[in-house]
Amino acid sequence: MQPETRYARSGDLSIAYRVLGEGPRDLVFVPGIVSHVEFFNELPGYSRFIERLASFARVITFDKRGTGLSDRVADAPTYEQRMDDILAVMNAAGSERAALFGISEGGPLGAMFAASHPDRTLALVTFGAFARVAWAPDYPIGIDREILGQGVEAAVESWGTGTSLGLFSASRAQDKEAQTLWAKVERLSASPGGMRSLIRLIHEVDVRCVLPTVKVPTLVLHAEGDIFPLEISKYLAEHIPGARWVELKGVDHYPWFGSVDSLVAEIEEFLTGVRPLPEFDRVLATVLFTDIVTSTERSAEVGDRRWKDLLDQHDTLIRRELERHRGRLVKNTGDGILVTFDGPARAIRCAQAIATSMKSLGIEVRAGLHTGEVELRGEDVTGIGVNIAARVMDAAGPGEVVVSSTVKDLVAGSGLRFADRGTHDLRGVPGEWRLFAVEG
Repeated sequence: MQPETRYARSGDLSIAYRVLGEGPRDLVFVPGIVSHVEFFNELPGYSRFIERLASFARVITFDKRGTGLSDRVADAPTYEQRMDDILAVMNAAGSERAALFGISEGGPLGAMFAASHPDRTLALVTFGAFARVAWAPDYPIGIDREILGQGVEAAVESWGTGTSLGLFSASRAQDKEAQTLWAKVERLSASPGGMRSLIRLIHEVDVRCVLPTVKVPTLVLHAEGDIFPLEISKYLAEHIPGARWVELKGVDHYPWFGSVDSLVAEIEEFLTGVRPLPEFDRVLATVLFTDIVTSTERSAEVGDRRWKDLLDQHDTLIRRELERHRGRLVKNTGDGILVTFDGPARAIRCAQAIATSMKSLGIEVRAGLHTGEVELRGEDVTGIGVNIAARVMDAAGPGEVVVSSTVKDLVAGSGLRFADRGTHDLRGVPGEWRLFAVEG
């Protein structure tokens, strides 16, 4: 008997999910670019794959926003939004803490979630995953962008015919029955235009800077004949502290098409041996600093009483924007604030809203943001990530929101636009840093 499909509310959207099994631990299966929580059960090996996982865990499957039975969206979703969807599904399923199992594009999403929400993550498992796909000067193992672009158009042109099965399952590429089923998966999971946006987003994904901040037990699995080179997946294991790397026999990118038993055996051994984790004192966060420009001169101009009134209004407007954008106020810094967020795009939009609202008071603020690992000390946060954000703010002008290159890379696909401000030496921070001003 198949489990019932339910919906979790994530903001204004509905995210389809299912729960199977009653194991002692929760396992959230984070799918790749295409999924359909109901029709996937028609594919060869999928039902057995999920049932094997459910033999030792309570398995939660879902369709990411824009795909399968979840609500469609106009633009390609950001990782920040997709992390919100995972949280929404976990909350709806009554899961306080779960292991995440991400395949393909679900791998970097799982890593981002594990780093940002270690209190909700028991462990991380990936299969056929990556931190980045596209070639870059500092990432020679990536795939040439021209080749990637040609692949996008070829996939979109034939979408709905099932010809992409060869990419997801080399072992089933000549299986006509499987190709017919896969053609239906393509049509049910996303439209051609939606698929173009999703593939292009994947080509922009770069979570390399996140990997060192993943502190949960991690297992990185990869089939020797996967469409992605071993080096791309092995990069995850080499840069996530303490990660275990296992190379499996097989040629399939989606695991259930191949040897389910050997794959699930690795996951079961890994997860059932996990011990309770210590309290986390370091997490990945986006840090925002703001500061009122020329506050001393402004206070002298308007007088002490009027300045106090302006500061009170300043604080009220900031509290409103932090509530809207889910920011956590760490502390006031005299004429500014220190805030943390669990997502960089949300942090940027909050900073923009603060800068805009302050103009109505006749005040100009500058803002700086950086995403990195921070150390939790009670209600306070410290560490190099905090220091970098403070120095980034120093480089901002009146009314500007300036971000580090780390933040810019993590919001690919969000629609945010940036102006390159070149490289800077940040006082007290090693190396040169490339900074960008948010436009619009």
